[in-house]
Amino acid sequence: MSNGAVPMPGDDDFYAPPPGLGDLAPGTVLRCRRVPLAFFGRVRHGSAVQLMYRSTDAHGVPEAAVTTVVVPRGRAPETCPILSYQCAIDAVAARCFPSYALRLGSQVVGASVQAEFLFVAAALARGWAVSIPDHEGLQGMWGAPYEAGFRVLDGLRAAVGHAELGLSPEAPMAMWGYSGGGLATGWAAEAAADYAPELTLVGAVLGSPVVDPENVARRLNSTAWAGLAALMIASLVHVFPEAQKVVDEHATDSGKALLTEIEQMSTGAAIRRLRNADIADYVDMTLDELFALPELRRVFEMTRLGQSTPAMPVLMIQGVHDRIVDVADVDALVRYYTQGGATVKYHRDPLADHLLLYPFAVPLSLRWLERRFRARDHRHDSSSWPAVLNPRTYQGLPGLAAGIPRYARSLRR
Repeated sequence: MSNGAVPMPGDDDFYAPPPGLGDLAPGTVLRCRRVPLAFFGRVRHGSAVQLMYRSTDAHGVPEAAVTTVVVPRGRAPETCPILSYQCAIDAVAARCFPSYALRLGSQVVGASVQAEFLFVAAALARGWAVSIPDHEGLQGMWGAPYEAGFRVLDGLRAAVGHAELGLSPEAPMAMWGYSGGGLATGWAAEAAADYAPELTLVGAVLGSPVVDPENVARRLNSTAWAGLAALMIASLVHVFPEAQKVVDEHATDSGKALLTEIEQMSTGAAIRRLRNADIADYVDMTLDELFALPELRRVFEMTRLGQSTPAMPVLMIQGVHDRIVDVADVDALVRYYTQGGATVKYHRDPLADHLLLYPFAVPLSLRWLERRFRARDHRHDSSSWPAVLNPRTYQGLPGLAAGIPRYARSLRR
């Protein structure tokens, strides 16, 4: 394939769901294809198999979803541990989905997904197969409860059920994500015991998860990050009829136009466009009055993590000075999980903010995942030594960088 642009998901027949989904079991593969991958759409680094599979939305309705699965060369697939990596998509626009943004020839600017391929490459260099689901679904449902987790779990089902990949259904599996990816991982961890009990899940890394969308929206309103909250609102009006009702009755004309506009924006574009924006400027009431509406109270209650306790061990990572996700929300989620009987290791970083902590926490996350794949380190624990001051962080970062060319060589034909 040339370095020319690939079609957007809306113009790509691969994303068109087939009929009869209700007759199929969750995780059933509907179609597949092999695609070339690239860093930032330009520098080719191997290939992957993309799977469309049957999953379930937030209302229990059968739907189709897509994941991108990469198996490292040089290792027998049936011996590979399997990691589901949830990117911080944090957008509604389909061009921000991993299945598009990670492809050679993708045309997208401002999607963090492309930078996160570095972390996926580090996992592949360790000999792990990686499933990278479009956890927001085909419609970009950023912030919707449960369904992101269903897509993660069904993506793992699809990966081990697709004979071409050669992965073992008995392989140890783990999940990892940060920010919006941490939210999706949290839903998967909470839902796994009931939704996919047959999967051998040995751990989940929740990096700075968006625990409470209401608190995040309040925290980000009128700040440089206001666009993140607006993106979530634009999604949730499609998930909850009561949220759409609030928009219909209380949004101004400019507010309705803005919601339509940002549905086509990447994460970066929305942040730039809505820098310091105030939600109250786009409705006919104050922010407190808006969030007190019974319709929105129900939405916020349903979209908050902590609906159930994960059955697998969990690593929680959070910066004390995070300006996007309040450390108090993550503290509360850790207490809820621990009191519910979950095994939780909590890295509560006293120096880092949201953006700084992610790359510096990658070596910690990889070490913890490696121990979980080896069935070790199954205990409660907490740490507060700053990742930026930890020598083991800097021991891990060169390995992270070195893993990229090793991964590329392993995939070179």
